[in-house]
Amino acid sequence: MFYFNPLDIATKSIIGAVSNKQNLILNVFTLNNYCNLILLNDLKGEKTTIEMQKTSGGFTAELSLEVGIYYYHFESDGVKYYRDDNFLASSNGSETFQLLVYDNSYKVPSLGGGIIYQIFPDRFNRKGKDFTLPNGKIKRKWGEEPYYKPNDKGKILNNDFFGGNFLGIIEKLDYLKELGVTLIYLNPITKAYSNHRYDTANYFEIDELLGDEKDLKLLIDKAHEKGIKIMLDGVYNHTGDDSIYFNKYGSYDTLGAYQSKDSPYYDWYVFNSYPNKYECWWGIDVLPMIDKKSTKFQEYISGKNGVIAHFMDLGVDGFRLDVVDELSSPFVKKIRKIIKSKNPNGIILGEVWEDATNKIAYGEKREYFLGNELDSVMNYPLKEGIIKYILSGDEKVLTYVIKTQINNYPKKALDVLMNLLGTHDTARILTVLTGANTDVSRDKAVLFAYDEYTVKLAIERLKKAVVLLYTLYGLPTIYYGDEREMLGFKDPFNRKCINWKKSSPLIDFYRKLGEIRKGEKVFKDGELQIIHEGNGAIIFKRYIDNEEVIIGINLGKYHYTIKSDGGLINLFTKEKSDKFILKEDEWLIVKPV
Repeated sequence: MFYFNPLDIATKSIIGAVSNKQNLILNVFTLNNYCNLILLNDLKGEKTTIEMQKTSGGFTAELSLEVGIYYYHFESDGVKYYRDDNFLASSNGSETFQLLVYDNSYKVPSLGGGIIYQIFPDRFNRKGKDFTLPNGKIKRKWGEEPYYKPNDKGKILNNDFFGGNFLGIIEKLDYLKELGVTLIYLNPITKAYSNHRYDTANYFEIDELLGDEKDLKLLIDKAHEKGIKIMLDGVYNHTGDDSIYFNKYGSYDTLGAYQSKDSPYYDWYVFNSYPNKYECWWGIDVLPMIDKKSTKFQEYISGKNGVIAHFMDLGVDGFRLDVVDELSSPFVKKIRKIIKSKNPNGIILGEVWEDATNKIAYGEKREYFLGNELDSVMNYPLKEGIIKYILSGDEKVLTYVIKTQINNYPKKALDVLMNLLGTHDTARILTVLTGANTDVSRDKAVLFAYDEYTVKLAIERLKKAVVLLYTLYGLPTIYYGDEREMLGFKDPFNRKCINWKKSSPLIDFYRKLGEIRKGEKVFKDGELQIIHEGNGAIIFKRYIDNEEVIIGINLGKYHYTIKSDGGLINLFTKEKSDKFILKEDEWLIVKPV
């Protein structure tokens, strides 16, 4: 026998990442004669062999480590023990265990128990007088199909606009409040050529279609009155070519980097052959990339009089950093410093599609959670785990993600992970859950016909996915319109206008789950324990102090009984009973009375 499980407090005294001021005890239960802990400091490349001390049941070691990312395994009686897929130490295991050690001063804002709502501003809601557009931009009627075909040069221009604005968002704040929303995440709002506005034209200027700074300030103030924070999109890896900084087409009075090497913005960019060959994001020439070493650009964004300071002074609560893995580590640290100096509870979340605790980008091990960079990240791994489970019925693909994240992340970052099922970069979750192939061409996507039965099936699948999203650790994120049964393949079909005249029973479903999250403190920063996993079912509990909530999803054929001597209440239906049966293709959220 050889037993070690990093998710069992009997063998690891602190679950998950630890601080550099905490003493960590590792216990191994075995009858073997000796046991060594092999510990690698990944940031320094230093390997240490620690002789574990003999106990009555096995071996123990007490650790107090400096800030860093560590990997470890065990050697006992000549056998090496690595982690297996169940997170147990095994002679058949193939992965090292991970241990992240963060600085004791690391703090994150108190967002636990909240709900994020992502808004693509041009398509959410429009209020006020009609709008006009400059040459090169196309005005559309609300609800029309977004343009998806390339022009005669083969480029997708994203130059059609529907006119969503700040006043439109303000008009729907009560609606968002009823959904339980506590944080609005806005896709870019500053001046740009395109409708997605990731091709920034001026970091300091609000896009006039959305309104002006007074309208933004009004949105912030009205949202704050309702207990809703505002988080902006920070796009600091590239600008637009049609911007005051690059000015490729001479649209602005400024001297752009494309026009002259004497431009104050010249050293922001990397030119391979001036001026027509330059580094750009993913080879897209309308998005010239920022030189990661440009301290002038970094000061422009994160200096005391920079872009971030400007918007924080307006009352913005924080930023989501676009493609943060393409920003340099020193730059991210500067961004955190300015945000926290303006508001100690300011938010800094990053776009990372993989496990952000051990992310390697451009040959550099990222240090997002060591204490002086991010608060948390967008949780794409959990998204994939939930979707694969819902579509396949294999609970292992989800529980593996859950175990990995509980083990790898600092608890405080785990509690504010931006959990999601879809974004502006992915197909609509309802379309995904129909089982449709979302990688088809745009021409095929626009002609795709949804049949009524498949959509109804997808809605039932979506309910189970949302139950998981709302009850696991982290913050559930609603991509605008998902609660209203919006369908759509990838960009631009996932960015359609909301039809406010069409309602959906799903809205009430989301509202009820929001009420449950708000009413139960276990969902703020409680622990998570998996009670059962197998045969297509997963049952887990969230608990803190003397309170607990039990959640079950069953995609298999067996039935499971959840009971309590004192009785239970179904938090969704309010029904009370001494036991509840989790039947095939059903879900439950129950709490001991």
